[in-house]
Amino acid sequence: MYIRTKLKFVSCHRMPERSFFYKGKQFPLCARCTGIYIGYIAIFIFAITLTYLPLLWSLLLLFPAVIDGLTQAFYHRESNNILRLITGILFGIGLSSLGAILAKIISNFIIHIF
Repeated sequence: MYIRTKLKFVSCHRMPERSFFYKGKQFPLCARCTGIYIGYIAIFIFAITLTYLPLLWSLLLLFPAVIDGLTQAFYHRESNNILRLITGILFGIGLSSLGAILAKIISNFIIHIF
């Protein structure tokens, strides 16, 4: 119950100290989510080359962002935007790779059915 309540109110997207600024304008997302979107670019690389990272590496890339976010939420630790950006990029790459793995599994399944 406590975890659900705590995570429900975690909203850092418009907090100036957790966002980047460009030419005086604040980004609409926090530094971590900006990194995640940058990491999503890897899906194009995986799709074009028809490759992906091994499953274990894909899962391991998710952990830095999860650990950074949870330690901030539950231990009142303050991260910095560069760390948030880097862990977000790793998370985005990991999710992109997991998406490529899932796409391969689904395509193999479809090919074997027909």
